[in-house]
Amino acid sequence: MANTLKIVAVSGGLQRPSRTLALVEHLLEGLTDALPAEARLIQLGDIVPKFGNVLQRKHLPAEVESHLRDIETADLLLVASPIYRGSYTGLFKHLFDFVHHESLIDVPVLLAATGGSDRHALAIDHQLRPLFSFFQAHTLPIGVYATDKEFDDYRVASASLQARIDLAVERALPVLRQRAKGAAAVPVLSLA
Repeated sequence: MANTLKIVAVSGGLQRPSRTLALVEHLLEGLTDALPAEARLIQLGDIVPKFGNVLQRKHLPAEVESHLRDIETADLLLVASPIYRGSYTGLFKHLFDFVHHESLIDVPVLLAATGGSDRHALAIDHQLRPLFSFFQAHTLPIGVYATDKEFDDYRVASASLQARIDLAVERALPVLRQRAKGAAAVPVLSLA
């Protein structure tokens, strides 16, 4: 492979231990086992006190600014949020409100979410996917949703969930291999 990819994962859980973090770690492990990649993990719960009450990017501390630069320069963005009342958390959205609106154009994004029941499974398609469509990112077709019952002591315990994780990784690999070769650039259409 021509380049080592930069995979940036954002775990939107605020608590620790976290099922969302466990899901993110499994997805990251699958991706980094399959191809050379530098993985960076941003845990929302760790940085919320540093940006939760900030309204403008220029007022962010250096640590949060560094995380934003990681997000904006990722070859693959892996994002996951717990789902509360049908949507991602407000602080998850607040973090992405600081991301430059043109920085994720054509960047592959693997979407994941956790929730208390199957009722929230469509949040990936009805909440997360539109958020990253705003950024003109390339949301990968298969996201991973997991319910509380698929974990045991905050570890993936369901063969069905592991199969969904494996499938999401498998389907992401061709896009990432193409990106690693530098062939992911989309031709620009001229209107002239």
